[in-house]
Amino acid sequence: MIIGAVKEKKKFENRVSISPDDVKNYVKAGHQVYIEKGAGSLSGFNDKSYKESGASLSTSKEVFKNSDIILKINCPTPDESKLIKNNSMVISQISIQNNQDSIKILNSKKISAFALELVPRITRAQDMDILSSQANLAGYHAVIDAAQEFNRVLPLFMTAAGKVTPANVLVIGAGVAGLQAIATAKRLGAIVFATDVRIASKEQVESLGGKFVMVEDEESKNAETKGGYAKEMSAEYQKKQEALLAETLKTMDIVICTAQIPGRKAPLILKKEMLENMQNGSVIVDLAVESGGNCEFSQVGKVVSKNGLKIVGHANVPGRVANNASSLFSKNISNFLKLMNFEDKKKSMINKSDEIIKATMICSAGKILIK
Repeated sequence: MIIGAVKEKKKFENRVSISPDDVKNYVKAGHQVYIEKGAGSLSGFNDKSYKESGASLSTSKEVFKNSDIILKINCPTPDESKLIKNNSMVISQISIQNNQDSIKILNSKKISAFALELVPRITRAQDMDILSSQANLAGYHAVIDAAQEFNRVLPLFMTAAGKVTPANVLVIGAGVAGLQAIATAKRLGAIVFATDVRIASKEQVESLGGKFVMVEDEESKNAETKGGYAKEMSAEYQKKQEALLAETLKTMDIVICTAQIPGRKAPLILKKEMLENMQNGSVIVDLAVESGGNCEFSQVGKVVSKNGLKIVGHANVPGRVANNASSLFSKNISNFLKLMNFEDKKKSMINKSDEIIKATMICSAGKILIK
């Protein structure tokens, strides 16, 4: 089979869907790999590294035309979808609600499209989970971005000239990104606090050395979905949590926002009146900015100054460490392909009864399966 990867067109995207290491594995398994020239340049993978790994370099048009399987970071655009070969396969982040036009085109060409962001959070799917692999990097880099914008150091310093107190860091949301942010801020010497609506996250936060901030009541005991994500809380609970958060923010130097609800707009958590009571020079990094933002004043792709605060809204934070992000994403894809006996090209097939395949297959054989 022929596997193809092209340069991503989405704004702020520096990643590539296949690494030279995985090219070697695909070629070793007996497959051909076509890569668009320059596809990996922003990720630190030059054309020479792909060629030495066994890939053939080509134009994007030729890659789409010849490939049996297209690997992408982001859903193909409508124009790209028109170029993809009939009855082929696409494996990518699809983001269903935002890419209906592309899905219709892919379906009309009887292309099997898989949305990796829908990989279920079960044990045997952990090595295919792009959300976790990319969120880990985002949580780490959010702290680095905050430290860069902050006009003080994070750890305690004892000098002959005097003592420098450590920074107070609050992490909002204790999912994968949040936990990595806690660990990173702690390693840099900050005093770390964290908040989440899921009481189950308290133990994880404390195991990393963070102090848990949360309104604990009956509702908070059932604030987690079966998939491990946070539920949307009642207005009454949100009001109590807001009051606690507002008081906590008064002493914070850095706030890392990571709260998101899959398939929904990110919850607005940091509101204008809360920000007015924060310390001058504080920094907020909003990792949810692309899905609406946790902070009222965050803007996609910008660092905003407001009332003495810096509000960082970098888009595609994993893409800011594109080499690692691409390698991990590529490995997630290669692990996903193993579900199809992909290492044996003569037996490669889609097992539609597999729970991971069922959860991720958007369309196949001219039928929309997930809307």
